[in-house]
Amino acid sequence: MSHLYIYSPSSAVRDRAAFRRGIARLKALGHEVEVDSDALTSHMRFAGDDATRLAAIGRAAASGADIALITRGGYGLTRLLPDLPYKAIAKAVARGTHFVGLSDFTAFQCAVAARTGAVTWAGPALGEDFGVEGEPGEIMLACFDDLASGAGEGAGWQLPRAEAREKPLHIRGQLWGGNLSVLVSMVGTPYLAPPRGGILFLEDVNEHPYRIERMLTQLLHAGILAQQKAIVLGQFTAYKTVPHDKGFKLRTVIDWLGAQVKVPVLTGLPFGHVPTKVCLPVGAKVDLVVEGRDAMVLWGHGH
Repeated sequence: MSHLYIYSPSSAVRDRAAFRRGIARLKALGHEVEVDSDALTSHMRFAGDDATRLAAIGRAAASGADIALITRGGYGLTRLLPDLPYKAIAKAVARGTHFVGLSDFTAFQCAVAARTGAVTWAGPALGEDFGVEGEPGEIMLACFDDLASGAGEGAGWQLPRAEAREKPLHIRGQLWGGNLSVLVSMVGTPYLAPPRGGILFLEDVNEHPYRIERMLTQLLHAGILAQQKAIVLGQFTAYKTVPHDKGFKLRTVIDWLGAQVKVPVLTGLPFGHVPTKVCLPVGAKVDLVVEGRDAMVLWGHGH
């Protein structure tokens, strides 16, 4: 059984039913669940004003929990980056607390990596993953259980047929990334320190392919993509193409990206705003291995 600390560092929780379902489901899975006193606080679109949310992050770091899990993403963490309790967060990680989240949480993860080198986890959020009506994604549950039990050693998926490799690929580097639009908003700030020789993973939601390309162009022109050993694309969801596109689609963007960089561009990573979601160690040294259509990110024993 793991001790979970639930807190709200970004947008306010509007779906109280999903919040309650998520708490109940985590308890049913055998976890001890501690809920932050301000988890349901609301201030404009935020889960409390900046000071309230900073205090919640501080309590999460001091909780001694095995996993500090966000209620949801949204927006708000980039406002807090100058004042995050970096030393306390790094100490908590060193003691064994896994900070888990996605979307807006990318800002927290990139800043913590830049300032402390501590590893955090890209993974589920309480509401959208554990609080869904019906059954949560089986892979998400299994990966979260592996993280909670300390058994996780990697994540694998199958590439599209067009990306199958005749020769095996093995790349070692620092895994980093997350939500593309949040990441791009941090370029040029002291809270983003792109690793040289890194393995960059990206996802996004509600972003049209041309906007995805525009953000990738910024990373390209900033010299960040040229420093990477591989680019791994997760799920880009909840957008609509329009008649004006005339065939311009996500695949167009992926093909364009592949023509701009000299490193492998892989797709299909099961991560993003989707039910099937793996957990990934942001800031950790990992091995990216591809054999045929089988791709794996490995961080287990010996890494």
